[in-house]
Amino acid sequence: MPEKNRQPIDLATLYEITRALASSDDLRQCLEESLTVLSARTNLSNGAVTIANPITGQIETEVAPGMTAEARKRGIYKFGEGITGRVVASGSPIVVPQISQEPLFLNKTRARAEKNQEALSFLCVPIKHGATTIGALSVDRNYQEGIDFETDLQFLTVLSGLIAQTVVRIQAVNQERERLEQENTQLRRELSEKYRVASIVSNSSRMQEVFEMIHRVADSNATILLRGESGTGKTMVAKAIHHNSKRAKAPFIAVNCSALPETLLESELFGHEKGAFTGAQNAKKGRFELAEGGTLFLDEIGELSQSVQVKLLNVVQDREFQRLGGIAPIKCNVRLITATNKDLEKAVEDGSFREDLYYRLNVFPVYLPPLRERRTDIMLLAEFFLQKYNEENSKQIRRISTPAIDLLIQYHWPGNVRELQNCIERAVLICDEDSIKSYHLPPSLQTSDSVNERSNPVSFASAVENFERELIIDSLKKCQGNQTKAAQLLDTSLRIINYKIAKLNINPRQFKLAKP
Repeated sequence: MPEKNRQPIDLATLYEITRALASSDDLRQCLEESLTVLSARTNLSNGAVTIANPITGQIETEVAPGMTAEARKRGIYKFGEGITGRVVASGSPIVVPQISQEPLFLNKTRARAEKNQEALSFLCVPIKHGATTIGALSVDRNYQEGIDFETDLQFLTVLSGLIAQTVVRIQAVNQERERLEQENTQLRRELSEKYRVASIVSNSSRMQEVFEMIHRVADSNATILLRGESGTGKTMVAKAIHHNSKRAKAPFIAVNCSALPETLLESELFGHEKGAFTGAQNAKKGRFELAEGGTLFLDEIGELSQSVQVKLLNVVQDREFQRLGGIAPIKCNVRLITATNKDLEKAVEDGSFREDLYYRLNVFPVYLPPLRERRTDIMLLAEFFLQKYNEENSKQIRRISTPAIDLLIQYHWPGNVRELQNCIERAVLICDEDSIKSYHLPPSLQTSDSVNERSNPVSFASAVENFERELIIDSLKKCQGNQTKAAQLLDTSLRIINYKIAKLNINPRQFKLAKP
């Protein structure tokens, strides 16, 4: 059958194919476009790209323009099976001058009618990445007796190299995208775990009441007011409410109202338009807009000025606001959580806090008890922080000694959980032993006077007494209450040890069963 005039294969054709291959990060799309260009500009038709799947051990038809999905599913070969399988297995090209005369040509896809096979030649070249064959590129061309296939093979070899680069590029992009998606999913899972209610360290009855209230209100849209002293964990509870709600996938935005001056706070909350004030060179979204669909947490709400209170009241009532310098109202869908350590009722009485705003915010109040009212949590929290700062500072501190525990339990913790956290972090940093002793704790904990008045200075006698008690108790534990061995361990006499034990009111018998 006479061959129609071939269009010359030139740089313009390669350029168009290269553009098609680089046009997308979708492998199938860019391969289809390149094979379409190949068919339109040359006499090479029915192009197909097969890719080796190392997991299944099969060679699968990735792209074949015009081929049905059913035909593509049939186009699966084992290594060494048919022409395509042999090309991938050997890494060498194969030319079939007349496919009707070649028994190895299987026509699995049934894309060529039997009556047309005598008029077709089949060319198949490997697609290689380095020394590895990752697939094959195959095409048909009109059969002509005595034709030289060398020019076509050279061109297809160049094209297969471009396809190999594209396959590797897109696979790398997809792997990176998948890695980032997995990482993002893992971070979301860790964030959710970190701020789930059960992750808040406590076993006190007072905090169990707080957890019950969190569970009841989490999925609602009710405005929540968190009450309690500084350092009781209001921010953590706010995050726990958000991450246990239907809004968990939306943003959680926190604003400390006492950390910003009035003019800047208004801009931060509601945003501003370009030119709204000196220095406003561009429009800026406020925190209400950034928290759209999620939760906005306003800490230290009692510090708001009267003018900001009025604007916040309008947002809470109407669920819309205006940017500074703006005229168009902006609707917002935000769950509002506020927190304060101030007596808002007293602030309402003296006129520093608006009564109408107070009632709008106080829809669902949650009171967080101070640490001194839940002393059963002190050691739980201390052990938690010990483990945390051990890991952060690569330390191997195994425990907190009994005298140190006594000091932690007796102290009144005016700074609450935050003060306890700082206390344990300091102890871990200065401790070079396997346990935290009383002298590793801050001076404010070293005397019993600090239980009632934090400002009382630590006396020298008290500090020495605490240190001696620590050493003797630690030695008695190691010696299972044997005072003679404890005296030897401390390199002192039995008489002195007995004197100190009596003076410090230590009972050696309680260590009889203690393991060394």
